[in-house]
Amino acid sequence: MPSLYRDGIPRYILEMDILQQIIHYSGHLLIPGLIAWLLFRKNWKSAWLIMLATMIIDLDHLLADPIFDSDRCGIEFHPLHSYYAIGVYAILLISPKTRIVGVGLVFHIIIDYLDCMWMEYL
Repeated sequence: MPSLYRDGIPRYILEMDILQQIIHYSGHLLIPGLIAWLLFRKNWKSAWLIMLATMIIDLDHLLADPIFDSDRCGIEFHPLHSYYAIGVYAILLISPKTRIVGVGLVFHIIIDYLDCMWMEYL
């Protein structure tokens, strides 16, 4: 019978952490492709690449100490994940010229927010 613990940590916690990482990173990498295909079908590949490029807002993680903390919610902690920044990202949705970037940024924040909720409630 396999052990219920690994290094003193219950296995179900470790399995949930793995599932959280899979959801988080597929949300940042694959789901923007689906959104691009659904909303910008004519140029979906370009839209997907633009949305992937919006992940550059994660450079603000380099300002944190430590740079990565799996128990930290990035919303309102990192400057480019602040409510002020999120407001700017929402404004980008208005103009057709900035809409793809806005969708990518807002969806990025939604995925990060879901990650925060996962940490808080699961």
